[in-house]
Amino acid sequence: MTEWDFRKLRILRALSERGTVTATAEALLMTPSAVSQQLSNLAKQLGVPLLEAHGRRVRLTDAAAVVLRHADAVFAQLERADAELAEYVRGEVGVVRVGAFSTAVPALLVPAVRGLREAHPGVEVRVREAEAAQAYELLSSGHVDLALSLAAHAPTARDPRFALVPLLADPLDVALPAGHPLAASEDLRLADLSGEPWIFGGSGPWSEITLTACEAAGFVPEQAHSAAGWTAILAMVEAGMGVALVPRMAAERRDGVVMRALGSGRGADRPRRHVIAAVRRGSQAAPGVARVLDALRDAAAARRPD
Repeated sequence: MTEWDFRKLRILRALSERGTVTATAEALLMTPSAVSQQLSNLAKQLGVPLLEAHGRRVRLTDAAAVVLRHADAVFAQLERADAELAEYVRGEVGVVRVGAFSTAVPALLVPAVRGLREAHPGVEVRVREAEAAQAYELLSSGHVDLALSLAAHAPTARDPRFALVPLLADPLDVALPAGHPLAASEDLRLADLSGEPWIFGGSGPWSEITLTACEAAGFVPEQAHSAAGWTAILAMVEAGMGVALVPRMAAERRDGVVMRALGSGRGADRPRRHVIAAVRRGSQAAPGVARVLDALRDAAAARRPD
């Protein structure tokens, strides 16, 4: 029977995710030569070629794809084994590392931690702020146990590495200067603002979300100003420099800004961003992770509109 080396298999999986030996070495805190040597040894153990030259780089062979498909199933089973073993530990103690994008920290994670302190004080949560798209890299590399992200940046549901848990559909409201003619509109639609100067990031997820929402409403927004932070965006709205889409989770109370929910009438556009939790597949049954997921569900339920 073939001898499987889990450490070398993890290196092979890291290479498939990062694309180059150099990037793999950096992620695993190894040297490129050590990565190449480990993969060469793995190929000898398995008796099949795993890498082939592709220009100045290497790429995985079809045999490597077969190996990884089975390796992912094995890793998921090992996560489940860890979860079952943890059930035998007396008491609910342990550390759960959570990666979360900035607006999810005060809106969901902090309330969840408060709930855990009362119900399960032995579960400790350690928070790492990260961009929504970065969460899966941290999760895959083992730097966090649970990640709060956006569905728009999630892998497909068929990805064998992760289990995804929907938490909340976060409405996108419109931020208007207090004196704006539409600030008191009874049924504001996104299309009503097609001629306004808009404020959103020059690139990245929020730029994509704003553009997608406006295009779905039938127009391309004129980007008058570019900013990535909500404090800067809302300050510019307050100064009358433009309007912006703001997720309800990120809204700050300002005297000079009116936050308006988009109309609910027939044909109205009501954009949302979908917040999810992600864990390595098989680990969601681990007691600490399960407790944190439950607390996040409770925090999300408390934010949902009636």
